[in-house]
Amino acid sequence: MLLLWTKRALLVAAVIAVALGAYFALQPRPVMVDLARIDRGLIESTITEDAVTRIEDLFEISAPITGKLERLEFEVGDLVEKGQKLASVRPVDPPMRDARTRRELAAAIKAARAGVTLGEAEVARAEAAVRFSTLDLARQEQLAKQRVVSERVLQQAELELDTKNAQLRQAKANLEFRKRELESAEARMLEPTAVLRSSDTDQCCVDILAPSAGAVLKLFTESEQVVQAGTKLLEIGDRSKLEVVADLLSEDAVRVKARDLVWIENWGGSTRLAAKVKRIDPSGFMKVSALGIEEQRVNTIITITEPRKHWLRLGHDFRVHVRVVVWRDKSALRVPLAALFRRGNAWSVFVMENGESVQQNIEIGHRSQTHAEIRGGLEEGQAVILHPSDRVSDGVSVQERG
Repeated sequence: MLLLWTKRALLVAAVIAVALGAYFALQPRPVMVDLARIDRGLIESTITEDAVTRIEDLFEISAPITGKLERLEFEVGDLVEKGQKLASVRPVDPPMRDARTRRELAAAIKAARAGVTLGEAEVARAEAAVRFSTLDLARQEQLAKQRVVSERVLQQAELELDTKNAQLRQAKANLEFRKRELESAEARMLEPTAVLRSSDTDQCCVDILAPSAGAVLKLFTESEQVVQAGTKLLEIGDRSKLEVVADLLSEDAVRVKARDLVWIENWGGSTRLAAKVKRIDPSGFMKVSALGIEEQRVNTIITITEPRKHWLRLGHDFRVHVRVVVWRDKSALRVPLAALFRRGNAWSVFVMENGESVQQNIEIGHRSQTHAEIRGGLEEGQAVILHPSDRVSDGVSVQERG
């Protein structure tokens, strides 16, 4: 009898255990979620854009005259001092003459020589006339003292001498002019192999001097060659005077003002660099985006405020990423962006209360890359669900993931 009751008790216990197991198995389990607390901290509302670096004062050195450029002895990266000789340009030799031109020039030389001979003859004649007039004046003065001739005759002799002297000066000037014509004709006759070279080489060439101290950034040409006036030769600049240029959308540029804080990122260094807005250009330009959309852009000039030792390897025309801070609050009430979602036209979050998720509409203000400013709907210390899945809804039992 005892054995029978024992079997019945064990059977009842087994049935109750199975029933309880089924009951608990059919009960809904809490959804495992990640939580974050509403707190106060830093929020920076930024405008992000790609940018490039550039040297503030960039000097493009070009050939001042058309001539033969000597080979440049510099390499990219070499340092130069202000006033240092960078290159020399020597005027080009005269071109080769054909037979007809040489004969024309030879005839011009002969004509010039004949003109010189003619000028010398005119000078000799004028000198003879001056000597005669001088002697004649002396005779008239003696006769005037003896009262043989009148005062008018003496004055006429003086006038004649003055006239002859003027003619002599004219003849000498004409002779000098003829000589210069001869020199010009002979110079036009020179061939490249007969160019007269000055003993002082500095007088035959135009030296190009560095307008400022800096480093050689680009070499547009290096070999010895004939260049035209205005041909670019090299670029120099001071790498310590570096700035950043970001072309912002015009609607973003109007939100930026001078001296705004800027963070420079993705430039190759391990840390971001602090900078500030130097100026915003007053005019914009049209730029076509990668998607083929026409956009109005405005250049924004940024100055790096970090010590140069932190960005020593940053150079001219390097690509960087900038974040211009247009609003900043160190103690803003904030919520992680990962907790936000849209319901209709409102922003909402799921708040964990008593083990359940409760949907809460909120009002947000400025946003950073990770957080949004709370203007209403949440209080400091409340727990919100991050990345809510489709299993999370209003009133669902939730549990924080360990």
